[in-house]
Amino acid sequence: MQVFQSNHEGVLIDRLHIARTDGTRFIINPAAYTHTSVALRDALAAIDKPFVEVQLSNVYRRENFRHQSYFSSLAEAVISGCGALG
Repeated sequence: MQVFQSNHEGVLIDRLHIARTDGTRFIINPAAYTHTSVALRDALAAIDKPFVEVQLSNVYRRENFRHQSYFSSLAEAVISGCGALG
């Protein structure tokens, strides 16, 4: 298992493009990018590999704008609200 973390959108996109040719599978916590990053969504769509979207908080108990995810429609599954150990 390999863990990769970055707070920089472009770095995350670059890592996804590298993973296009290997056997990598993904669990991604897009955090605030969930509601803002069409570029990260497009990168996930382009590599065409299954991934699971994880949200640490229950986004449906938060502000309305957090209820929409750019990633959920591409994800194999979505886990939300279980915290860091979920």
